[in-house]
Amino acid sequence: MENNEIKFTHVIYDYIKQYIKPIILFIIFILIFTLIFSLYYLELEAILYSSLICCFIGLICICINFINYYKKHIQLYKLQKEISISLENLPSPKNLMEEDYTNLILSLNNEYKSYISKSDIAKSNMIDYYTMWVHQIKTPISAMKLLIQTSESEISSDLSSELFKIEQYVEMVLSYIRLDNSENDFVIKEYNLDDIVRQAIRKYAPLFIRKKISLDFQNTNYKVLTDEKWLVFVIEQLLSNAIKYTNKGKISIYPLENKKLVIEDTGIGISPEDIPRIFDKGFTGYNGRTDKKATGLGLYLCKNILDKLSHRIAIESEIGVGTKVILDLSMININIE
Repeated sequence: MENNEIKFTHVIYDYIKQYIKPIILFIIFILIFTLIFSLYYLELEAILYSSLICCFIGLICICINFINYYKKHIQLYKLQKEISISLENLPSPKNLMEEDYTNLILSLNNEYKSYISKSDIAKSNMIDYYTMWVHQIKTPISAMKLLIQTSESEISSDLSSELFKIEQYVEMVLSYIRLDNSENDFVIKEYNLDDIVRQAIRKYAPLFIRKKISLDFQNTNYKVLTDEKWLVFVIEQLLSNAIKYTNKGKISIYPLENKKLVIEDTGIGISPEDIPRIFDKGFTGYNGRTDKKATGLGLYLCKNILDKLSHRIAIESEIGVGTKVILDLSMININIE
């Protein structure tokens, strides 16, 4: 109620400010009218009576004009929420100046729509190209894996490890491309969380063995409403980070109450000043500057995917001690059909 009163007061103030010159001119005319009549020694009653009639008529005109002014203001105010969709409800211009402004708005709107259309086409073409590239690059990767598997040398083991990283980067690119339209790719069902975690563990088992890092996995026995494919991707990214920044010790995966999953490592940790920005796109922090190959996309993708799934993620870390990632896999404000 108070906001409406403030807006109405603002409209009155703006109206007076806009029409102050005609109002002053009207008052001056009344004073001239009164002065002229007084010079002819007319009765004071006649002068006051005629002045009051003029003021009354002027007040009626001002009120009518203000009502029209206020209605147009309300109409334009409501139109602000629809202007990106349509300008059909734009008020009809009452004079040449308003017509000029209306034509200017229509011209700008047409330019905006044209720009958005070109931008959407360019974005669509880019997504199509990179999607095609990702699928094409998988073919030589698969061929290289087959060639490496036929050899048992130490070099082949190193190549296999590097090829695995390439696969992960390709999957990250594909997930990044799909992120904006991921809602169409969601299949929300009840899944066994332990089965999802085991998928990620099996994929990264060779890296655990190669770096001689032990794994402590405790069954959660949780059933969660989620999308299996996207949640597996998130857990894979978190495991990848944990393995990357852990040179010795172990990685623990265990449950907390209320469907929370913890992935904890004994790695190098994260600087306290980096934690508030750790989910920002492209932010690599101190660890990323040390590891020149860090992209700053992994945690950004995880946060966005979890937000779309109505899950939550939090990170606790201490330099030289390790990092703890807490996934809250309960669902808030989501409609399951």
